[in-house]
Amino acid sequence: MEMNQLVTMNREDRDSKNKAEESQENGRLVAEKNQKVMPGTGQVSNGYPSTSPQSPREGTGAGGDRPSAPQGFRTLVVQQTSLDPPRETWSKKMDFLLSVIGYAVDLGNVWRFPYICYQNGGGAFLLPYLLMAVFGGVPLFYMELALGQFHRSGCISIWKHICPIFKGIGFAICIIALYIAFYYNTIMAWALYYFLSSFRTTLPWTTCTNAWNTANCTHYLSTDRNVSWTNTSISPAEEFYTRQVLQVHLSPGLHQLGAVSWQLALCLLFIFTIVYFSIWKGVKTSGKVVWVTATFPYLVLLILLVRGATLPGAWRGVVFYLQPDWEKLLSTTVWIDAAAQIFFSLGPGFGVLLAFASYNPFHNNCYKDALVTSSVNCLTSFVSGFVIFTVLGYMAEMRQQGVETVAKDAGPSLLFIIYAEAIANMPAATFFAIIFFLMIIMLGLDSTFAGLEGVITAMLDEFPHLLARKREWFVLGLVCVCYLGALSTLTYGGAFVVKLFEEYATGPAVITVVFLEVIAVSWFYGTTRFCNDVQLMLGFSPGLFWRVCWVAICPCFLLFIIGSFLAFPPEVRLFDYVYPFWTTVLGYCIGVSSFICVPSYMVYHLLTTKGTFKQRLLKSITPEPAGSGGPHRDIIITNAV
Repeated sequence: MEMNQLVTMNREDRDSKNKAEESQENGRLVAEKNQKVMPGTGQVSNGYPSTSPQSPREGTGAGGDRPSAPQGFRTLVVQQTSLDPPRETWSKKMDFLLSVIGYAVDLGNVWRFPYICYQNGGGAFLLPYLLMAVFGGVPLFYMELALGQFHRSGCISIWKHICPIFKGIGFAICIIALYIAFYYNTIMAWALYYFLSSFRTTLPWTTCTNAWNTANCTHYLSTDRNVSWTNTSISPAEEFYTRQVLQVHLSPGLHQLGAVSWQLALCLLFIFTIVYFSIWKGVKTSGKVVWVTATFPYLVLLILLVRGATLPGAWRGVVFYLQPDWEKLLSTTVWIDAAAQIFFSLGPGFGVLLAFASYNPFHNNCYKDALVTSSVNCLTSFVSGFVIFTVLGYMAEMRQQGVETVAKDAGPSLLFIIYAEAIANMPAATFFAIIFFLMIIMLGLDSTFAGLEGVITAMLDEFPHLLARKREWFVLGLVCVCYLGALSTLTYGGAFVVKLFEEYATGPAVITVVFLEVIAVSWFYGTTRFCNDVQLMLGFSPGLFWRVCWVAICPCFLLFIIGSFLAFPPEVRLFDYVYPFWTTVLGYCIGVSSFICVPSYMVYHLLTTKGTFKQRLLKSITPEPAGSGGPHRDIIITNAV
């Protein structure tokens, strides 16, 4: 009997082993007596690659009703596999969970949520926030994890299995990720500058005798009761941030950015060096790094929470943070801010969740992962509010002002001015400054690891023969591009560029991209087909709640945010600089430059597809069958003597 037609096994174990070794040269052979068949699929219960652990549900299928093989026969399962190397997987389940948590919990949880919460009614804001999370954020989070895990592809190549004409979404996501890398890592460079400046007995932002200080600098510590705080007073912390770290006083605006700050350039180079050596080998290395970068911030938050709660006046900040103003719930702005905050906090649409989930075992319970990680993220935002506002209450008590006056700054200024000054007034200020800015760096590193991994996974999956064996060089090139792109944010006017990217390059574009993603999955690919995919992975199908969210509620949720951006365009200003009209036009051009990939690819796909227009359109919205690299493999079941 020829080897390519039938694989023969003897009852004796030694001959069986020898035959199996010969057969594995051309494919994967799995032999098991009385192997059970998955009902209705034509696949055996362990028909998935052996790198994926078995689901506990697989052993209880209808295959148990099949008559057992005749005495002396054994069932052989020959699985056709490609010659491509097997897909990398996480070393441990916790590597994946910590990576997702580290990605979702970023700097925005620390500075953005507390500010938006007190601005929109304090404790009353938690109601719209939770509603938007349950009906909008978490369903999107769950959908992306399930898509990535089932199709095992990045954000570009996955679309051929869903709806090929929407492949431009993947390219748009990659461009958005690059824009984020251009400015987000600069904030970590600022934190690194503060971190290095903290190794002194007297912190440099506590005195007014430095070369960068002005006549308006007011040295105001808790012991200086004879010093009064006026409207013209500027704290040494603010002058250190604006005149020494950023040096924005040397730039009149975006039309004249000035030279590159060599100190920040070195800090950013160090940040990108850490990033490169953390992700160059894939999730095997980044999965180990996040054990430090994702857990250390929680330790620091706990220390700062305990310290802040013991400060005089801390209760004033907590009351201001949580005191509900129910009348504000009647304002549309509160609901818009709640929707935008939960969306950007959980982070669907950036390709990261697709990439991380694609390295999971096929039968991993991504439903449970989605609930756990999204809950941890929301809880972290809530606790961060206490960490921030206990200190703001202390500052208000020290200055004998209202908390609303002290907390007028949002964004990075809240961390680098207000919180830095508060730390300087604490006993053991050097210690608290070091751990605080180290926490800021680690919060940012996790998100950078994730954002670049989304791009890397997408490109390696789309061009495997070109890049698969050159990952280290591709990652090096990508990091160099990100560093060069960030040079404009390192100039004297770099803070203005960071604000421009933050407002226009990511927000409206990524929300529109996610809106199209939900439409493509729910309406074109089909909720029924998607739920069947989830059932194949997990053994149970998503319930009615999830189906309704994906089909109707999530698209409305995203349209609501998009409409708010169009109806209420943000008034962009930073310090005393009001952005002129031409910068608004520039910002929208940057945003459109990524989104334009979606319609451009649609036109390209229709023009290059063969057939009549109707045939082209039909092919464009029909998923391609999974090839040898997909989750479906050809299984041959036969009996051998």
